[in-house]
Amino acid sequence: QVQLVESGGGLVQPGGSLRLSCTASGSIFSIGTMGWYRQAPGKERNLVATITNGGSTNYADFVKGRFTISRLNAKVYLQMNSLKPEDTAVYYCNIWLNTMDYWGKGTLVTVSS
Repeated sequence: QVQLVESGGGLVQPGGSLRLSCTASGSIFSIGTMGWYRQAPGKERNLVATITNGGSTNYADFVKGRFTISRLNAKVYLQMNSLKPEDTAVYYCNIWLNTMDYWGKGTLVTVSS
């Protein structure tokens, strides 16, 4: 049984920063691409950023220059700077483990004054 657990969400003022973490646990034999997605109220889930085994990163245009994805072993991180109200959403981590696609349950990020 594999489980992903996100943490680090919360309430932050515009211009502030948050760091999200996602830890995979369980019977893990291989780890592939890791990523973060987000879903705002009433909207579809969108890609935020991904990072491959080799460290190659890909970012959505709306976070380029503000967010940084990184990984270490079975953990993936998302450093979010210069946050805007439109960044408010539930953030989900996604990790390819043992050639299967796993999702966390999400962590809420609210950007508001």
